[in-house]
Amino acid sequence: MIYVSRTLEASVAAGAKAFPAVVLTGPRRAGKTSLLRHLFPKASYHLLEDPDVIARLRADPHGFLDSVRTPAILDEVQNVPEVMAHVRARIDREVRAKGRWLLTGSQEAPLMRGVTESMAGRAAILQLFPMAFTESPKVRPLYGGFPEVLSRPKSARLWFASYVQTYLERDVRAVTAVRDLATFRRFLALLASRHGQILNRSDLAAPLGVSVPTINQWLGILEVTGQVLMVPPFYENLGKRLTKSPKIFFLDSGLACHLLGIDTSEELAKSPFRGALFEGFIGAELVKAQVNAGRRRELYYFRDEQGLEVDYLLPTPGGGLRMIECKASRTVSPGMATPLVRLAQALRQRRRNDFPVELCLVHEAPRAGGATTALAPGVRALPWQPFLKGE
Repeated sequence: MIYVSRTLEASVAAGAKAFPAVVLTGPRRAGKTSLLRHLFPKASYHLLEDPDVIARLRADPHGFLDSVRTPAILDEVQNVPEVMAHVRARIDREVRAKGRWLLTGSQEAPLMRGVTESMAGRAAILQLFPMAFTESPKVRPLYGGFPEVLSRPKSARLWFASYVQTYLERDVRAVTAVRDLATFRRFLALLASRHGQILNRSDLAAPLGVSVPTINQWLGILEVTGQVLMVPPFYENLGKRLTKSPKIFFLDSGLACHLLGIDTSEELAKSPFRGALFEGFIGAELVKAQVNAGRRRELYYFRDEQGLEVDYLLPTPGGGLRMIECKASRTVSPGMATPLVRLAQALRQRRRNDFPVELCLVHEAPRAGGATTALAPGVRALPWQPFLKGE
């Protein structure tokens, strides 16, 4: 597979120059190992998934690390979290050495606990998501952004099937003792059918015959392993009763399509999930852009009990808001801008008339191409490709 440059490369390189260690987290198969081996071709490589390697490391951690030539890539360190303490001890003996230890992990929360306890102040901690559209024009709602899928799109169905199986067998069992993997697989499919909806845990628990606490635990697993994106509601006192539960999306739209049984562009075009998948794809791309730029994840949605809803709200550097509506349509009309205009008016009445608000409707590109258009006063509409490129 040909390596494609990642936006996060500059941050990883800077982290290696400033800290003794770099910790790169993110979903399995997002490209963490490829990124590190590309940036640091002379680093020794050690995969901590091999049973023999794990056994050696646990039996004699000092002997194992003594044999490691630095700089060293320790891949999937969540499998042996106790290695963090031993790496920390070596860092403390060589306080001026930078970029000696390059660590990856697929399970963010367990790995972060080890980093917090052992590597605080000693490591640059970064997160890598599947590829963004700005990194590869092959990224699409149907295929998502996993590098191996983009390199072989005709094998996407088989790849995702294998990915789900690997995920169930390795990550899920490593995080918690899920005894009934068949029911957990059904949970994944059911959750995909709720892609883009307000999270209702009882609605998920009842068809599966499990408890709400079990659903909470399983959702936690998906968050920990970087599989889902929870978009919280935007809270603003507008004199309205607001929805308080998050929206839930699969972070990778290609995986969501697979779980929904959508394998072709024709099936996606006819699917009742087309709109939700497009909305989730745009949301994931917005989050990738924030994380890749080293910013906090700040993505919200708005919905009140009177039916006013806007897909996404993002704070802007000037203290304002960017509001985005997503429409899986090649044709746009002024009526599609109504929610944006109504919410902007309410916010300006609440704050001040000159409150900076950017209003944008993102849609699919017409076959003949597309450009930015003025959909309504203060509202621009543009295809998703130039929108994601920042045009």
